[in-house]
Amino acid sequence: MLSVVIPTEGEERPAVATLTALVPGAAAGLVSDVILVDRPGSNEIERVADVAGCRFMAFAGTRAAAMAAGAAQTKSEWLLFLQAGAIPDSGWIDESAQFIKVVSDAGRLRAGIFRYAPSPYAETNWRDRLRALTRLIAGPRGDEGLLIARRHYEQLGGHSAAGSETGLLHRLGRSARAELRSRLVRL
Repeated sequence: MLSVVIPTEGEERPAVATLTALVPGAAAGLVSDVILVDRPGSNEIERVADVAGCRFMAFAGTRAAAMAAGAAQTKSEWLLFLQAGAIPDSGWIDESAQFIKVVSDAGRLRAGIFRYAPSPYAETNWRDRLRALTRLIAGPRGDEGLLIARRHYEQLGGHSAAGSETGLLHRLGRSARAELRSRLVRL
């Protein structure tokens, strides 16, 4: 039903944490395939992909370009972009399935943005507070989870090779995105 694209930046631990959080979605039939995108020569991430039963793609370029390249290799009608280390809370499966159904039935192109949440076990510092304030003013950042129909993604031009991840969110606009109740905790 949906394909997941995860740019990993060569770090094994965050990639494994995100993949672990996706297992219930795969068991529920929501996640059909996962692709880990990393720079060439990243043997650790390639091994993680092999062990986890997902695909690995080596790509040299910006993270936004890597996500676009990863999306081009997927097969589902819906795409979920997550950063390595992003762990969706337990309600993400039902909410994502419901969002996909409602948007598909309505025929209106919309994307879902997961809400960022600092880990409840980490101490809050000034960066976390600044990030929350920036999000209130400017809207979501590119490293928050994005759930979007492939058709809508392609219509918007996807992630620009020269641009940033937030460029897609700006082209999407506020009226075409919905903030999902499910949160993403980052490692």
